[in-house]
Amino acid sequence: MSAPLALVYKGPAAHPSACSDAVASLLRSSSYGFDVRYVGPHGELPLNAKTVGNAVIYAQPGGGELTPAYRRMRKHRYAIRNYVALGGNYLGFCLGGYLAGATPGFGLLPGDTDQYVASRGATTRTMDDTMVEVIWRGRRRQMFFQDGPIFLLDDGAAGTVLARYPNDGIAAVVTSFGKGRVAVAGPHPEATADWYADSGLPNEPNFDLGNDLIETVMTP
Repeated sequence: MSAPLALVYKGPAAHPSACSDAVASLLRSSSYGFDVRYVGPHGELPLNAKTVGNAVIYAQPGGGELTPAYRRMRKHRYAIRNYVALGGNYLGFCLGGYLAGATPGFGLLPGDTDQYVASRGATTRTMDDTMVEVIWRGRRRQMFFQDGPIFLLDDGAAGTVLARYPNDGIAAVVTSFGKGRVAVAGPHPEATADWYADSGLPNEPNFDLGNDLIETVMTP
């Protein structure tokens, strides 16, 4: 039996490439044993409806700013939305979480996103690499963070909130879109040890939280 196919975007909308590589590594190490392939301008496969239609999960990494990233990704909006609506799974980290929103974005969330650093009661205001505390399934954790989103769900929207920031804003959530599922995180549970070292931050990988995000989106 062949391994399930997971696609990770690799290109200028996720820069540097270490952002895509970290997501790919997280997916490969998960219990699902994914066959991970890169799609996009720097990937081995094209990002189009046919390619994503063969995957069980499509991942959008962090890296870069929302507005220029969406300009590059806008042409793929329909293919990604249609893929999820028909039963696919979307996984977004930081910028990938922003892109799941609507202003601008793919419009996959029952609501939208905003900057956590600009939210009332945010524990950090810097857009540089830092650590942020979250409450993940009731446990306090320190996570790698770089100007990640806060998720603003519509009143009454269904979803599984996995984590909240200290100001009670949503830091990670899994929701539905059509027949598919959407999992997004503002901080970086996929961050590898070199990310922490390069930024002079305490080395506290959170791969278990990344795996929780994957397990939750893959479990209807």
